Amino acid sequence: MRTYLLLLIGWLLITPFARAQKKNDAYQLRIQRAGSPITLDGSVDEPAWQTADVAGDFWMVLPMDTSRAAVRTDVRMTYDDHNLYLSAVCFHGNVAGPYIVESLRRDWNFGRNDNFIFFMDTFDDQTNGFTFGTNAAGAQWDGLVYEGSKANLSWDNKWTSVVRNYADRYVLELAIPFKTIRYKQGITRWGINFSRQDLKTTEKSAWAPVPRQFPTASLAYTGVLVWDVPPPTPGPNISLIPYALTGLTRDYQNSIPTKGRFTAGLDAKVAITSSLNLDLTVNPDFSQVDVDQQVTNLDRFELFFPERRQFFLENGDQFTNFGYANIRPFFSRRIGLGGVPIRFGARLSGKLNKDWRLGVMDMQTGRVDDLELPAQNFAVLALQRRVFARSNVGVLFVNKQSLNYTPSTESPRYSQYNRNLGFEYNLASSNNLWTGKALYLKSFQPRVDTPGESTNDNVYAANLQYNSRQWLIGGQFEAVGQNYTAEAGYVPRRGYQRLVALLGHTFFPTGGQVLSHGPQVQSTYFFDPAGRQSDNESYLSYLITFRSRATLTGWVATDYVRLLSPFDPTNTGRETLAIGTEHGWKAWGTQFTSKPQSLFTYGFSTRYGGYYANGSRLNLTIDGGYRFQPYISLAASASYNDIQLPQPWGRTTFWLVGPRFDVTMTNTLYLTTFVQYNEQQKNMNVNARIQWRYKPASDFFLVYTDNYLPNGAQIGQDVPGFFSVRNRALVLKWTYWWNV
Repeated sequence: MRTYLLLLIGWLLITPFARAQKKNDAYQLRIQRAGSPITLDGSVDEPAWQTADVAGDFWMVLPMDTSRAAVRTDVRMTYDDHNLYLSAVCFHGNVAGPYIVESLRRDWNFGRNDNFIFFMDTFDDQTNGFTFGTNAAGAQWDGLVYEGSKANLSWDNKWTSVVRNYADRYVLELAIPFKTIRYKQGITRWGINFSRQDLKTTEKSAWAPVPRQFPTASLAYTGVLVWDVPPPTPGPNISLIPYALTGLTRDYQNSIPTKGRFTAGLDAKVAITSSLNLDLTVNPDFSQVDVDQQVTNLDRFELFFPERRQFFLENGDQFTNFGYANIRPFFSRRIGLGGVPIRFGARLSGKLNKDWRLGVMDMQTGRVDDLELPAQNFAVLALQRRVFARSNVGVLFVNKQSLNYTPSTESPRYSQYNRNLGFEYNLASSNNLWTGKALYLKSFQPRVDTPGESTNDNVYAANLQYNSRQWLIGGQFEAVGQNYTAEAGYVPRRGYQRLVALLGHTFFPTGGQVLSHGPQVQSTYFFDPAGRQSDNESYLSYLITFRSRATLTGWVATDYVRLLSPFDPTNTGRETLAIGTEHGWKAWGTQFTSKPQSLFTYGFSTRYGGYYANGSRLNLTIDGGYRFQPYISLAASASYNDIQLPQPWGRTTFWLVGPRFDVTMTNTLYLTTFVQYNEQQKNMNVNARIQWRYKPASDFFLVYTDNYLPNGAQIGQDVPGFFSVRNRALVLKWTYWWNV
């Protein structure tokens, strides 16, 4: 296994990734200071627009990337002392019909909306940047681009836009304050690319060409925005974001009567430079954040749910994406959830120059007497250095410290401290075909070592992937020590070695309804600390993508598990399978997603085959949606599991049902209601939220939450019908973004 790791690291180091010329360097758009005032009205008739250079003649990305786009898009950019301006004239194609959008809700689903978005690489490092845009009805989209092509749409900031529809086109105008974005002063070249999706013609296009296997967000394929002079200095850039919150809560399950609450807090953003930002928070509250989407959990390990809280998002990739999906030495959701209050925090993050990134964060949580949980401090230091064309090396240090706490020597409930130190090398070739990572981590915590016994508190891992138009080839190795601990991270499994091999191929027919099709095979092996195999999954799938954008996948898989700890195969707290027992099975399934152009969209997945203890498992999942565009979007999903096991489990069935209703009166006033019934967790959750964005980045929220227990068997306080109330809350929150 270590030999495999060394081979992967060798490939990472010798793969061609020198500081090559930028792929789309020939695509250049000159931007000049506006010669007249810009009014955002969707008409682009100001003299400043008429004299601006035009980025047009886009390239098709989908269905194929070998020709110019059939649907015309013209883009212009200009600026003044305070704002960066963009206009996009998006002409309709040769297919009749209205534009296609889900609703006026912010940060919409890219694949289900006619839209225009663009990506700015403000350091021209092809790794980090910003994305802005709208759909054809004017709903906004904004996010942070990280790891070269991924967009975090939970980020939110101040900017304005207007979309106006005409018979043959829709026109977007937007203004982004220089104080909203981060960039290096003095440079005159930014990376830039513009992306257009027209679902009626099923065409996705980009100004600078992007291979079809990559998203148009790929910063490796941006063109160049050439400034006439360096962008203006934003000047003093301090934002204060106070909030006030009031609400009512009642806990029926524990017979706690209705309680009122009032709290207030403050966030602040201080631009140390135009590229380095200091975030401060005092007594934050995140009650307005979208609830997590529940799942039926039949896994032996903890599930992952992404961070959604604004304070942790900007430059958050440098902290939370260090490592791998299941080896994260730092995970910000460990801070302040589960009723633990955050007292205050600070974070300094951003670019020191084109090659260096810095992230420093310190968060203080309060004591929780009911849990005997002491006050804790979370400190994180991240430093990253760009090397070669788009690669980087990074170091991360995480310290979680319990304050004024001396744990019991016999059975401590909480640790006095836990620390992690990590190093990683991220490979990203100049053409994005080669990506990979090499990782080393070590944890530190109080313990008494047995003489002569290895501490075994390290992590070694590496992967390498090649992704061309037709081939996907990858390999990965992980070794996580039995005593490695990341209390402020997400590492659901320890004491294993993991080996993964991946191979896929895509065919492109020259005609017909099928756009592409091809197989993919993946095999994953786990080994225990003694080197014996504990798990294996081999997975063969075949994906068909239709020209309408519908997709169909069929798959077969074989699984083997040797349990290293007791496990209840229903995950409901019942009897467990014994350590050391071996289980193997075969399964097959399908997955289908309908074309996004229809007002009614749907999809389904199936899974049938064996399960633990020579049992069987059937899973059926279906989701559907209907839109009354652009104001109402209705969606629902349902998942059914039927598990057949020998006694004492017998037959177990689970339903998971989740209807969602989005009503968007305007692009600043939304009503969202999300209902989730989870039979496995014996809970039904109702979350309704009204959001009014009365000014850019300033909101009123009214949030109503109910949790119900099916059958009312354990709670005397019944409601009419099938459910009994567990707890209920009503919250009114006000925020205001004030630029000092």
